[in-house]
Formats: sequence, structure tokens, C-alpha cells
Amino acid sequence: MLFRNIRKVVKYSFYSGVTIGGTVVAFKYRDGDYDSLAIVRLSRAALTAVNIGRTYQSMLYSREWDKASKEYIQAKSDAHTIGAAKLLELCKANKGVYIKVGQHVGALDYLLPNEYVQTMRVLHKDAPRNSLEELYEVIREDLKKDPEDLFEEFDSEPLGTASLAQVHKAKLKDGSEVAVKVQHHFVRKNIKIDLQWMEFIINVMSKVFPDFQMQWLVDETKKNITKELDFLQEGKNAEKVSELFRNYTWLKVPKIYWEYSSERVLVMEYVTGGQVNDVKYLEKHNISKPDLCTKLGDLYSHMIFVTGFVHSDPHPGNILVHKDPQDKDVSVYLLDHGLYAQLSDKFRYHYSKLWLSIIARDRDKIRVHAEHLGIEKELYGLFACMVTGRPWDAIMKGIDKSGPSSDE
Repeated sequence: MLFRNIRKVVKYSFYSGVTIGGTVVAFKYRDGDYDSLAIVRLSRAALTAVNIGRTYQSMLYSREWDKASKEYIQAKSDAHTIGAAKLLELCKANKGVYIKVGQHVGALDYLLPNEYVQTMRVLHKDAPRNSLEELYEVIREDLKKDPEDLFEEFDSEPLGTASLAQVHKAKLKDGSEVAVKVQHHFVRKNIKIDLQWMEFIINVMSKVFPDFQMQWLVDETKKNITKELDFLQEGKNAEKVSELFRNYTWLKVPKIYWEYSSERVLVMEYVTGGQVNDVKYLEKHNISKPDLCTKLGDLYSHMIFVTGFVHSDPHPGNILVHKDPQDKDVSVYLLDHGLYAQLSDKFRYHYSKLWLSIIARDRDKIRVHAEHLGIEKELYGLFACMVTGRPWDAIMKGIDKSGPSSDE
């Protein structure tokens, strides 16, 4: 039944897509930009959905299993591994939003099969990159100037490549060293249809293993993607957080060069340092780990409980630390300001009360404040465990009484 439905959806999607795709193929074909063609991207997505479904059909659903048996567990793991590889191949081929959703999947430990999480995790450090000429074309279109007229130097190797953009070191004509973030040229024109088909893929996967519902992932991506695609908003976010934390002398936010920036190009001060989780770098530069943890805890607590303006992508690559031998204190650089959450007063009140209730081991108040945060009554305990990263027994004994055990 599932595969009849899949074939039906794919069939009619192709019929409606061919009319649109056919009218643009002749125009786009000459450019050789096949990956930007709607019909190509739709075909890949549809084919991947069908192939993933067939994999599970042939390996798992074509016979009766004892689901407690080692044979079934191994067959399920093998099916997950093959399905994950097919999904990774699709993400790398279609790029853009597919990479972003794939990166999210790679971060969902304990929520999705480990085979999917581990396979998709490579996208965190191995996102496809664009050529220098493709970047230059975006710069020309947005800034109306040749890159040669704007930059004295422009490194060909990217500092980093992500789902929506890549960053290169450059030098302005006045000698200023800058980091240039350029949006992938294909992202905007494919965003709407990519989200629709990514949703289709995820719905197919949800039917294959019903325990893992991921519609929320698509909904979150839909809600946030337009914010992340506006680099001018990212620049404004950077300046806002810099102003909000101006008294945090150790916190640094790279300066924005507005005259060189647009919705798809962001030029900012170039900074150096080690990633916050690079223990060898911290030790080599005599950076106190407890002091650094205290600073980061203070920073995010202030964001969450005081300002309500929260940097929403604090992975290690976005937090750099730097300390020269003559410096008394470490500098912490906060990067990538494309996505912030603005927490309401109501949320901040109940979230702070939730934490106080957890520390006080007050089960009834934990339940009350969890409900105000949208958690169903019977799930308040699980929510408290998720928030603290501690098991319920440890919460009831007092998370301020002892740290995590080796078993935890």
C-alpha cells in the first residue's frame, strides 16, 4: 500500500513537473547548470524516496520477523545503513536546503537510528563547495562591481563551507583583512520546491519507521530559512548582540563592513583563534578551561534569562578563543549571527522557574512550569532530564549535590 501511494505521488509530481521543467531545459542546458534544473532535482528526490522505500520493503517488510532476534536487528541496521547512504547521496547532489536538513539529522542522536545520524554527520565538515568563479558571479550581481575592484587579495581555498554559504579570507584595497561570506548561487531559486520535496522524503521515511516523526524538522527549517538567507539581517544581529554585551570585555563580535555587504554577501572583520573545544589549543595558549566554561555559561544564561536574544547556532566552529602571551584574559569570538531566537517574557519566566524547581527538587512545580512551556503533563520528567542532561534519579537527589557519574 505504501509503495503504491509513493508511486502515485511520484507519477503525478513528474507529470506536473515535466511541463515546467521542459520549458526551461533548453535555456538552462546551454549553461551546463544541470543541478539547478527543477526537473533534475525533483527526479533525484523522487527516485531516492522510492529507492529508500524499496530497500526497506525488500530487506525488512517482505517477510515475518521475530523482532527480538539478532537476525532482525542486523537486517534493520543494514537497511538503515543503505537508506542513510542514499539520503546522503541526495543531499550532496542537490545541496542547499538538503545539506542543511541532512546536518540536522546528523545531530539527532538518540532520536533517529544511529546509522542515519553517523552517516549524515559527515555533512558538518564535508559540505559541497562552489568554485571561485561561482562566488565571484554572486558578488558581481549583488555589489555591481568586479571582485578585483573590491579586493586586493581573495584566497581561493575557503575557510569554511556550510549548507547555505562559504567563507573566504580576503584583503580589501586599504589592507584590511576580512572574511567574505558568499551565499551559494543556487539556494534562493530552489528553496521553495526543495523544501516541498524534502518534506516528501521525510514523510516517506516517517512511514518506513513510524516511531521517528520529523515533520517538526521541516517546519523549523521553513520558519528559519528566510532569516538565514538575509545576510544584512545577520549583520544587524551581530551589531545588536555586540551592543547588548558591550560590558563583556572578553566577548568579541567581528565588525561588519556594510559598504561591501548585501543580502547574499557579508564582509566582516577577519579573526583568528582556536575552536572552543580544541583542548590542545587551550593548553598551548594557557587558557583556563574552568574560566572559559564560566564565561560561556554566563554569556548564554544572560542571553536566555535576561535579554531573551539567543544565538541559535553555538557549535564549536562558531565560538573561537584567542589569547596572546601578553594578554591577561582570553578573548571569545562569537561568529555566525544568522539565526537568533527572541524569547518572550512568559517563556523566560517559566523557564527560569523550571530551573529553580529542578534545583529545589520540587516535582509539582517542575510539572507546572513544564506545562506552561508546552509540555504534556506526563512528559514533564523526561523534559527535565532533557534540559539538565541528567537522569531523573540524579535530579531527585539534587543536581547541585554531585556531578554526572561515569555511568551517566
